Amino acid sequence: MVTTRMGGISQPPFDSFNLAGHVGDVPEFVAANRALLRKHCPAEPMWLNQVHGNIVALADDIDSLVDADASVSFKPGTVCVVLTADCLPVLFCDRKGTRVAAAHAGWRGLAAGVLEASINAMQCEPCDILAWMGPAIGQKAFEVGDDVRDVFIRDLAESEAAFLPAQPGKWVADIYQLARLRMKRAGVVNVYGDGFCTYTDSKRFFSFRREGKTGRMATLIWRD
Repeated sequence: MVTTRMGGISQPPFDSFNLAGHVGDVPEFVAANRALLRKHCPAEPMWLNQVHGNIVALADDIDSLVDADASVSFKPGTVCVVLTADCLPVLFCDRKGTRVAAAHAGWRGLAAGVLEASINAMQCEPCDILAWMGPAIGQKAFEVGDDVRDVFIRDLAESEAAFLPAQPGKWVADIYQLARLRMKRAGVVNVYGDGFCTYTDSKRFFSFRREGKTGRMATLIWRD
């Protein structure tokens, strides 16, 4: 499940279905929006304090807010969730539907290996994993410097194909391609999604790069 920015009660610049409590929105509005979301979930989502790293929490055991950028669940009804507004959300499940995971992958998290850590945490063969990439910033809008490009290419030479020159010392990066390459290296080849752009689609999506002060969407997964 993926939310959009529409359908909540938050006021500008968080209008209207902001689900993040750390961006400066009125806490009561966030709580009301989360209550609306809760109606569509089997349980309260296991919210994380996302830090742009590679820690994967076991959502089945979460009883308080933890620092992590991904979570995994092996039990029915546990809702894994990540918040994004340009970063890439990735959902995972195995073919038998016995385990699920959700990861928050901005460029720092991608470079740190949050997707690989999520795959490992699922404790099954990577070839049995299905992945879906949700709304993230599109390549034309995702300008980065030489430092970011170099980090990826040093780790995985094929990453060079995900960067196009924009201006001296600047590149536009395809975060979807970078994620596919890293998942492929980890053995996950059944990858779906992409084609969104949070930056250009202002009607549906929040975008931190576009607006600076803004809300966050949620991407969620659970097993029956």
